[in-house]
Amino acid sequence: MSVVRYWAVFSLGVAAGAAAALIYAPQTGEKTRKQLKRKFEDASDYISDASDDLSKHATRVYKATKDAAGDVASRVSSVAGNVSSAASSIADKVGDLV
Repeated sequence: MSVVRYWAVFSLGVAAGAAAALIYAPQTGEKTRKQLKRKFEDASDYISDASDDLSKHATRVYKATKDAAGDVASRVSSVAGNVSSAASSIADKVGDLV
């Protein structure tokens, strides 16, 4: 099939589809445009609300993670101090034995 013939058949199909849509359209174009505009505004509001909720959730997760990391850091510091103290005590006892 040649390129020209392909585009001719394609254009004919588009025109037939558009004509069928106009014939069987259940409502006027103005009403359809208003309905589409309303749906677009609803979708826009939904996306805005969802992004706000996601932002709030991300902030809560960030704060919780930051607090948990601080707790882990303080526990690691405490354990490191205990290990250091124990190692020093063992070194002193070994020094006394030698």
